Amino acid sequence: SPALVQLCMGIPWGAPNDLNTFMAMVNNVPDDWNWSAFSIGRDEMPYVAASVLAGGHVRVGLEDNLWLGKGELATNEALVSRAVTIIENMGATVMGPDAVRQKLGLTKQAPR
Repeated sequence: SPALVQLCMGIPWGAPNDLNTFMAMVNNVPDDWNWSAFSIGRDEMPYVAASVLAGGHVRVGLEDNLWLGKGELATNEALVSRAVTIIENMGATVMGPDAVRQKLGLTKQAPR
């Protein structure tokens, strides 16, 4: 404890990509667990907003989405920047690495 759960929406072997399923999953995560959610492709950023609205955390990256817009290849930096803009425009705060480690009870280790 605390556990960290990823809600995987709209991916093979994941949950269907709809808000009713998403909220059913959110409503069954124990209160003392941490959770984040993501979807792939064009639904990646809408799930950033949905996760914030539902009280969770987010994840974005090239493994979920190669495109920033139609015909525009993404970079991880651009996807994170867009997610940060969405999160902050919703009035939420983006956690830095130290805050995440503290929340999850992780200890930073020296590189091997």
